Amino acid sequence: MSRTFSPSANRVYGLDWVCRSWRVSRATVYRHRQMANRPDASRRRPGPQGPMPDAALAATVRTVLKDSPFHGEGYRKVWARLRVLGVRTSPRRVLRVMRENHLLAHQRPGSVRGPRAHNGTITTDRVDEMWGTDLTTVLTGEGQAAVFIAVDHCSAECVGIHASHRANRFEALEPIRQAIRGSFGGIGQDVATGLKIRHDHGSQYMSSDFQKEIRFLGAESSPAFVRAPEGNGCAERFIRTLKENLLWLRWFETIEELR
Repeated sequence: MSRTFSPSANRVYGLDWVCRSWRVSRATVYRHRQMANRPDASRRRPGPQGPMPDAALAATVRTVLKDSPFHGEGYRKVWARLRVLGVRTSPRRVLRVMRENHLLAHQRPGSVRGPRAHNGTITTDRVDEMWGTDLTTVLTGEGQAAVFIAVDHCSAECVGIHASHRANRFEALEPIRQAIRGSFGGIGQDVATGLKIRHDHGSQYMSSDFQKEIRFLGAESSPAFVRAPEGNGCAERFIRTLKENLLWLRWFETIEELR
């Protein structure tokens, strides 16, 4: 199309005008042109390959999957375990190698998300102004355990953490109570006035017992937007760190050992 002559101007349209009319980036056109002229063997990501070839990395990944007591491990768990074994590589490369060797766990396709409701920041200017709380689960020798956490949105400090066999509303309050004792000196009415508790819409946090407890302490409930986990991003990021450095790497026989 860019080499076609305009009947009125009697000259070619040009790539610049065609890209602006079709709303296509010229850089994209040039990149596809270069890739079409390259042999298939050279279509690789630029930069160093890593500590080992792809074939050796795939063999190491198979060993990690074979040693795992579970089936269907995701690439993030595999990447974390490779790091402990001394194999330093990027998560994106592990994902690519596992995809090329058909080692990825089957995942259900997610639903299409609409426009994001959260556009601001969730960090605060001082400590003890907002705490984020959430839970994750991990398998132990005694069955599935729930791990509840509370994180300060200013310092990113874990102010409370608790592991339990049950994931009910009473266990969800335990990290909040730990944080209240550590930051405000003890449990009492209105001791945490001015504090906000950021949480998702889980049944534990939306329950009457949880809401009454934080109101008794003087804190304010601050639920995140529905289907917007970034609103509770401080707690979510701490849980990711906890998984990558502990929960995905060690096996716990008892919940007490996990605690």
